[in-house]
Amino acid sequence: MKSWILLLRGINVGGKNILPMKELVKLLEGFKFEGVRTYIQSGNVVFQSTKKVTAAMMSRISSKIESQHGFSPQILLLSQKDLESAIDSNPYPKAEANPKTLHLFFLSQKPKKPDLD
Repeated sequence: MKSWILLLRGINVGGKNILPMKELVKLLEGFKFEGVRTYIQSGNVVFQSTKKVTAAMMSRISSKIESQHGFSPQILLLSQKDLESAIDSNPYPKAEANPKTLHLFFLSQKPKKPDLD
């Protein structure tokens, strides 16, 4: 069984796009995901699945949220391997001594013209 990390963007922020985590867990269990766990009201979810998890499935999840709650969140799906690779590639290892100062962000696509300066 493979572990997955599901990140829903822009939910439960400033009283908008409210999605209770209990309802999100039930929704994802309806897709036959197992061990569904959320982190506070963030929209960050960890689950396991024996079947292949696809972009089309993420689109159906977003559509289901829209039909039930009136908004369609952007969804980013990461495998456990993706997350571990990002952690292992930390370019600021000294910051690990004070983890509150170290942040990790994921983009849904590669920027066309990143301003690296």
